[in-house]
Amino acid sequence: MRPLSSAGLPLLFAALPVAADVGDPQSRTDHPWYPGELACSTFERLFETQEALYARVVGVPPKTDEQKALAAWLWRNTHYWHGEEGKEDLWGEGFEKGRDLRTRDYWTGLFAHGFGLCGTTHSQWTAEIDARLGPGRARGVGVEGHNSFEAFLTGGPYGAGKWVLIDHDISTVVYDDAGAALLSIPEVMADWKRLTDRSYKPDRQHGWLVCGLHPKDGGVYAQFLCAEYFAGYAGPPPVVHLRRGETFRRYLQPGLEDGKTYVFWGRNYKTAGIPGPERSRTWVNQPDAMYGSKDGAPYRDGQARFANAVYVYAPDFASGDYREGAVEETDERVTFEFQSPYIIAATPPDDSPWGIYKPGGRNGLVLRGRAACPVSVSVDRGTTWRDAGPFSDGMDLTDLVKGFRQYWIRFGAGAKALAGTSLTMTTVCQANGSVIPQLKDRGTRVDFNASGRAVVSAGPTRPQARAHVVEGAFDTPSVTLELATPRREPILAVCAVAHVASGNPPRPDVAYQIEYSADGGATWRPVVKDWTIPRRGVEPKDFWSQSLCSGSVEVAGKDVTTVRVRFRNSGGKPVLRAEAHLVYRVRGRDATKVTFDWTDDAGPHRASRVFPAGAAASAFWSIPTGTGVRTRWVEYEAVKGD
Repeated sequence: MRPLSSAGLPLLFAALPVAADVGDPQSRTDHPWYPGELACSTFERLFETQEALYARVVGVPPKTDEQKALAAWLWRNTHYWHGEEGKEDLWGEGFEKGRDLRTRDYWTGLFAHGFGLCGTTHSQWTAEIDARLGPGRARGVGVEGHNSFEAFLTGGPYGAGKWVLIDHDISTVVYDDAGAALLSIPEVMADWKRLTDRSYKPDRQHGWLVCGLHPKDGGVYAQFLCAEYFAGYAGPPPVVHLRRGETFRRYLQPGLEDGKTYVFWGRNYKTAGIPGPERSRTWVNQPDAMYGSKDGAPYRDGQARFANAVYVYAPDFASGDYREGAVEETDERVTFEFQSPYIIAATPPDDSPWGIYKPGGRNGLVLRGRAACPVSVSVDRGTTWRDAGPFSDGMDLTDLVKGFRQYWIRFGAGAKALAGTSLTMTTVCQANGSVIPQLKDRGTRVDFNASGRAVVSAGPTRPQARAHVVEGAFDTPSVTLELATPRREPILAVCAVAHVASGNPPRPDVAYQIEYSADGGATWRPVVKDWTIPRRGVEPKDFWSQSLCSGSVEVAGKDVTTVRVRFRNSGGKPVLRAEAHLVYRVRGRDATKVTFDWTDDAGPHRASRVFPAGAAASAFWSIPTGTGVRTRWVEYEAVKGD
C-alpha cells in the first residue's frame, strides 16, 4: 500500500509521470454584456468588467463609493435572477434538514446557480461589496416579507459613512427628493408609498427606475426588522481542472444536446412546458433595457433559465494518463476524484416542484463502458462509501452524487483490468448561463488563459470537512483541519471559511482567527487575523445570530503539499461548520482545444482552436460570425501538446 493521506486513502507516488492535464482554462469574448468567466472569475476581473460596463452604460467611470456600488448593482441585476435554488446537504442531515440551508458562497451562487431567493442573493452579494468597499460595508436586512440589502457608503453626501438601500432582488435604489444621495431603508420606510412610486419625481433617480421588476414591490420597505452581518462569503475560486481524455462543455439553454434532456438543481416551475428553474421578470438576457427604463422589466415566460456544465472523462489506463485523475490505486482498485465549481444536477423522477430531492434522479452521473467490477461512491472524502453494485454500461449513479460539488468513485479492478474497457464517466452539473462566454454579431474576439491551477476542498459540507479534523471539534470554539493535495502537487494558496455562532447581537470585541501551518502545527501563519464584526450606523432591533468569517492567503515556501488550518476566536463562539480549500499547481502542461457551437443568419456553425500550454495571456482568436448570433455551447478539452 502507498502512503496515507489525511483522509485515510493511499495516495499515488509524487514521482509518477502525471503531466498531461490542464488547470483553470477560461475564455473571454468581446460580447458587450456576457463575455464569460475570464471577465468575472476573480474580484479583480469582476470589478474591472463592472467599471467598463458602467462607464459605457451611464457615460462616466465609477469613482465614488456610490458609483462603484451602482456598477456592482447593475452587473448583478443583469447576470443573476430571482429563483429557488436546490440546497446542498451542508450539515450531513439531508437536503431539507439541518441548520442554515441557504447557499451563502458567492462563487457557487454566481457560477453553479445564477439565481436565488432574496436572502440568498443578498447574502452572497455581501462578499462582493465587502471586497469592493471594505470589510463590514455590506449587510442583509430583513424587511416586510423580504430580505433586502444595504451598503455602507462614504464620501460626498455620505460623509464619514451611511447605510443605503441597494436591493438587487427587486431591482431598487431610492434617491432623496433632490436626487443628491441614496436613502437608507429607515429613510425609505418613513415615506415608502411616495418614495417607491415610479411616478414620483422620476428624474431624481438618474435613470434607475424604482421597483424595476414590479411597481408594487415597494411595500416591503414598510418595516426595518433585522440585520445580517457577514451573511455570505467568497469561497474557493471557480476553477475547472481537466484531465487528458476529459471534455468540459457548457450549454447556454436547457435540454443538452438533444434539446429535451433537462438536468437541473432547483425548483421545477415547468414554465411554458420546460422543466426546471426559470424567471419571467428579470433584466437578465435583456440588459440593454435596464438603464433608463420607464416601465420596468417586461414579463416573458422563460426570460432566464438554467444552463448546464457537462464533464465527460474517459481515462486512458493503457498509457498511465489516468493517474492524473486518481487519488488512490492498488492492484485491485482505482479511485478517481471529481471536483467542480458547478453543482451536480439531476433529472427528477416526476414533475413536482421539488422532485430533485426524491429518489430516482437521472443523468447527473452516468457510466459507460465494458468494465467488469464493483463500483462504490463517496461524497464525504472517503469516510463512508455507498455500494453502487456491479458495473454496467449506462449505470446511473445520480442519486449518490446529486446536489454535491465533489465525489470520489472507486472501481474494484486494477488499471490493467480496466484498460480497453472504454470506461467513461459523464457528470452533468447546473450552471449560470450569464457567465458562459457568448459570441456576438459580426465577428467575435476570444481571449483564452489557463493559469495551471486546481482546487481540492475539505467542504463545503460538514461531513466533508469532518473527514479532515485533527484537533478540536465542530460546535466548539476551536477546530483544526488537515488537508493535502491529491497527488502531492505544490500548494499555492489556502482559502478558508468558518461559519460561526456570532450571537444576537454580534459582539464587535470578539476577535476571530484563521491560521495555517505547513509544518504539522509547529508554527502558524495568518489567513484571517483579528477579524471582527463592526457595528456602525443605524441598526434594527434584531440580528442574525451567525456570521461567515473567511479569507485566503498565498502559501509561503515551495513544495508544500499538506497544511493544517485552524479556526478559533476570543469569545468562545462555536464554529458550526468550516471549510478549507487548497489552490495548487497542476503538473500537466497539455494544450486546450476550445470549441464554440452557434447559429446565425447563415445557419449552424462550429469552430475550434487549440491553445498551447503557456500561451500568452494576450493570445486571442477571431471567429467570423453573422447576425442574429445565438451561442449554443462552448467546450474545453485537454489535448496532447506538440
